[in-house]
Amino acid sequence: MIHQRGKAVWNGDIKGGGHISTQSGTVEAPYSTGARFEGQKGTNPEELIGAAHAGCFTMFLTSILSKDGKAVKQIQTESKVTLDTSGEVPKVVKISLSTEGEVEGISQEEFQQYAEKAKENCPMSVLLKAVPEMELVSAKLK
Repeated sequence: MIHQRGKAVWNGDIKGGGHISTQSGTVEAPYSTGARFEGQKGTNPEELIGAAHAGCFTMFLTSILSKDGKAVKQIQTESKVTLDTSGEVPKVVKISLSTEGEVEGISQEEFQQYAEKAKENCPMSVLLKAVPEMELVSAKLK
């Protein structure tokens, strides 16, 4: 089993702020309610989930393409996490994935099928299945 850790420290009341970091030390970022809800500088949990999901999906898609002998030049993915703040408590209600790849020897239809498989099976997608809606908005070959 592999264990990875993240850490968060918060100072003060809800108007305060804190820092989020990763075990490896590659992420060390400020976060606050202003960054989360008002577009202020800093990161937030939804942005970090989006980055983690995009990274996981891209790695998984590359893996299944490679295992099938496809020559992957590059894949890039965006994961947009939608936070609904209209209710009593904020809720993540949707995640939209858009991916574009340079892969030799496959059709657009095949790439779409691989992308759907990655959306359903990458570890972060599986973890995030509690989100009411997860969609693959686009899967394009360059």
